[in-house]
Amino acid sequence: MERKSFRGIELSRLGMGNMRLPRVGDAPDGEIDYGRAEAIIDYAMASGINYYDTAWMYHGGKSEEFLGRALVARYPRDSFYVATKFHYQSNHDYKYVFNEQLRRLGTDHIDFYLCHAVMDNVYKDYLDCGCIDYLLEQRAAGRIRYLGFSSHATPQVLRIFADSYGRPWDFVQIQCNYYDWRYSTTREEYEILRDRGIPIMVMEPVRGGRLAQLTPGAERPLRAAHPDWTPASWALRWVRSLPQVQTVLSGMSTLGQIQNNVATFSDEESLSERDKGLLERACETFHDELSIPCTACRYCTDTCPAGIDIPQVLALANKVRMGSQGALRDIRKVEGGQPENCVGCAQCTEHCPQGIDTPAVMAEMSERLATAGV
Repeated sequence: MERKSFRGIELSRLGMGNMRLPRVGDAPDGEIDYGRAEAIIDYAMASGINYYDTAWMYHGGKSEEFLGRALVARYPRDSFYVATKFHYQSNHDYKYVFNEQLRRLGTDHIDFYLCHAVMDNVYKDYLDCGCIDYLLEQRAAGRIRYLGFSSHATPQVLRIFADSYGRPWDFVQIQCNYYDWRYSTTREEYEILRDRGIPIMVMEPVRGGRLAQLTPGAERPLRAAHPDWTPASWALRWVRSLPQVQTVLSGMSTLGQIQNNVATFSDEESLSERDKGLLERACETFHDELSIPCTACRYCTDTCPAGIDIPQVLALANKVRMGSQGALRDIRKVEGGQPENCVGCAQCTEHCPQGIDTPAVMAEMSERLATAGV
């Protein structure tokens, strides 16, 4: 496993994200399948992964408890690093949250602590609520080793937040992948942090799994160039090549996924200039066929008054737009509200890090369903 120095310690280049752990029965909202999830942690530790990322709200608050049992209680505390986060929108009481996280994790300190999901509509709350002063005190007391934040903000707000409080940040976590580098603001965000000398932890390197299954036209030239590389491996190698990137997080929910990712980060072969050109062209092809950039983070689902499983419907809507009638029928099988139940309140869009106009997609799918008589 490749490692990279960070302030006197060595971090694995691949980090284990704990937002998409396997669930009982593979149900979207099911309980964590402890047996399968623990096996993934064991494989990660045996493979040299030493960075484990979670958050207050992941798996309905159960992800931290899982890590406490499967990792902290079972391995020497100095053999890994835990990252977790304070999410203002989930619970404003940062003191309670922090101490409860220590209890959930079963530890007396948190290695990497983040203000979570800084966005344009909430960044002032983080700056004004007192949490940063408190977290700086915890860092000074040794209960936090490194302090950072994760951002889904515009570049303008990222600059403001990065420069706040005299730049106390040890690291910043951003969404970074070759698709968003070209079609979103990721490149500018990267350059903002690079210019300030802030190490970057990467989330969504495979864009919530979207870049793990490309369209045939996009995938064909990549397979021809490197038959033994999966689309996910291409995406991870691209992110790993960025000099400012410290650790690349992947939310691995199967042993197959982690085995493939570990193999990628154990392989010293990097992307050649020809490879980068192929990937850029594949990205263009994929963009032409991919309509809805949902990463299935599920920030939208709790606020939907119609009870629609938005990520599932959006995933199927992408297939519908590529001509799949089966996907249109599958929308009717999604539990909860249906597209025609959408009231157009746009709460989902407000909570969406990708800014997806979900009500418009629901209106489109509702019309397609009615037209097809499904």
